[in-house]
Amino acid sequence: MADNLSEALKTLKLSSAGCSTDALEGCLDCLLKALADNNVEASEKMQEVGVLLQLPALLSSPSPCTPKVANIIAEVAKNEFMRGVCVEAGLIPPLVQLLSSKEQEVLLQTGRALGNICYDSHSLQAQLITMGVIPTLVKLLGLHADNTPLTEMCLIAFGNLAELESSKEQFASTNIAHELVQLFRKQVEHDKKEMIFEVLAPLAENDVIKLQLVEAGLVECLLDVVAHTLASEREEDTAQLKTASDLMVLLLLGDESMQKLFEGGKGSVFQRVLSWVPSDNHQLQLAGALAIANFARNDGNCIHMVDTGIVQKLLELLERHVEEGNVTVQHAALSALRNLAIPVLNKSKMLAAGVAEVVLKFLQSEMPPVQFKLLGTLRMLIDTQADAADQLGSNSKLVERLVEWCEAKDHAGVMGESNRLLSALIRHSKSKDVVRTVIQGSGVKHLVTMATSEHMIMQNEALVALGIIAALDLALAEKDFVGANLVQILHKLLTDERSAPEIKYNSMILICSLMGSEPLHKEVQTLAFIDVVSKLRSHENKTVSHQASLTEQRLTAQS
Repeated sequence: MADNLSEALKTLKLSSAGCSTDALEGCLDCLLKALADNNVEASEKMQEVGVLLQLPALLSSPSPCTPKVANIIAEVAKNEFMRGVCVEAGLIPPLVQLLSSKEQEVLLQTGRALGNICYDSHSLQAQLITMGVIPTLVKLLGLHADNTPLTEMCLIAFGNLAELESSKEQFASTNIAHELVQLFRKQVEHDKKEMIFEVLAPLAENDVIKLQLVEAGLVECLLDVVAHTLASEREEDTAQLKTASDLMVLLLLGDESMQKLFEGGKGSVFQRVLSWVPSDNHQLQLAGALAIANFARNDGNCIHMVDTGIVQKLLELLERHVEEGNVTVQHAALSALRNLAIPVLNKSKMLAAGVAEVVLKFLQSEMPPVQFKLLGTLRMLIDTQADAADQLGSNSKLVERLVEWCEAKDHAGVMGESNRLLSALIRHSKSKDVVRTVIQGSGVKHLVTMATSEHMIMQNEALVALGIIAALDLALAEKDFVGANLVQILHKLLTDERSAPEIKYNSMILICSLMGSEPLHKEVQTLAFIDVVSKLRSHENKTVSHQASLTEQRLTAQS
């Protein structure tokens, strides 16, 4: 065998000097057999002899031997150590040229060869994209949709190339969406559908392609998959149900594709997806809730959905998961409710529907993603809703839990949202009962810390809440204000050039409110606040300079 291989390699090396097609074909057959018997050994031998350098010339002049030459390259490039050798031998450009061949076998072997050479190499795949292989392969898929091996070769190539961000723009300029949906409709076998799904998922991350897929009818295909796999207990059907419903949710992440499917709330797709929420299947419940969260990305959609009773469906779903405790479903349903609660028109309706009461049932959750969404939902609900803020802010169990979460240093999101909700309860209720509940629940120190946040919006929310506390019950808060070094923090905020005008303004308002407390008044005098405020009278912001004058008068009067 080794002798035959050596002979074949020698003949092939001389082939450029001219040898008959039959002799050449015999050599190629011998190489293919050697590769089939022991790929690594045969590849090493070919590398030694330098035979790969002869192959570009053989590829450049098409002949009956071309598919075999491409097949040899495909086999050799299965070995990682040979891929660089193939690139150095200059095999990529002639192989790319061959993708315009009319012969299906040439196309198949060429695709395999390129796929194996560029396997797992983003730089080589990016080179193929630059050389324009994407439009060529999409065209091939359309022309040869009935050739299963060729179709699979194209799908594998698309799956690899679609992972690269640079490919998305090229894919978007072809009719890939139409071709893939057409192909998907023809498939019966689970494996073939799975292959197409593997290409669709990365492509659908691009908003332009999302819309193209929706317009090509992918959504109807996905709904059919869900309908056909829902009752099945087979593992592969469960996997396909998950893939289809996940892809559906992904398509809704694009603004245009989402709005097209919403169709003013009358779209059949929108209605079908809604029917997933009351399903007994957790995957569909999850996808249904996530879909609602995605549809709820603008005020018009949110208002329509609340008016058509979607809140009740979500509450029933959450009620089912208080005991069952599927965290992903809880998280998704709370996400949807949070988004729906953003428009002012929806808040009172959602409160009247009992959203706050159901959400509070998850207060004992130990899962940070659920905690985060729970906090966000309550914060959205009470925005501008004084009665609800009063009721929730007087709930000592809620305040106690918020104070606990304000210390969740491992979960910055939960910590931030807890602080913001604590502040919101005070700001929107302006209630002495709420202020007392927060003081007695040890929440003041967290609001003082929040005033030092790197996010201006959080600083501001904290200062306004602290101002309300000082105005409504300074005597009860006095000890906490002293213990949390509030006056020193305000001094720092007023002297820091980076502090925004709103921060300086609210800090001065708060200083004035603190003057009724003897220990705090003493601290203000010790830190010479009059000098600090006096300098701010020349601040470029008129509101700040005006407040500085008023604050200076107040401090002078009480000094």
